[in-house]
Amino acid sequence: MNRGKNKKDETKLNEDIRLPQVRCMGDDGTQYGIISSDEALDIAHEKGLDLVLIAAMAKPPVVKIMDYGKFKYQEEKKKKEAKKKQKKIEVKEIKLSVKIADNDINYKVKHAREFLKSGKHVKFRVFLRGREMANPQAGKDVLNRVWPMVEDIATKENEPKFEGRYVNMYVVPKKEKDK
Repeated sequence: MNRGKNKKDETKLNEDIRLPQVRCMGDDGTQYGIISSDEALDIAHEKGLDLVLIAAMAKPPVVKIMDYGKFKYQEEKKKKEAKKKQKKIEVKEIKLSVKIADNDINYKVKHAREFLKSGKHVKFRVFLRGREMANPQAGKDVLNRVWPMVEDIATKENEPKFEGRYVNMYVVPKKEKDK
């Protein structure tokens, strides 16, 4: 009856439990008390269920008589359900340069506003070329020109920050209650 055992699963089942004394619980809530692991295994076999070690560090260790295959199936089902309810955050990246013209900024900000309105997060990046690396403040200045154009619908998650060859600023859509 050693089912559901794989490499990732470190749960001890049935004959793998070699302990002199265990606190045994039934699948229906019955308390069998402190008995030998052989007795607990016999009770599990009589019921056609598995003996599962659930608290190895307890004094004495705790085992439970249950249908392990069904238990694992229900756990997987819960994980999938939680994953479905999870909201996937999409991040759009808008690349700018230090020598960008105002009309180009307006065009890129227009796209960023569309992304923000649809609930996506936006990462503005200013790429620093060659000698522009010596003055990262110029990249921050470009981002500080962009911020007032989106601040009515967005929240700045962090100030413009110098990272490698880029100056980054991360903005997220405002929450409903903030509007």
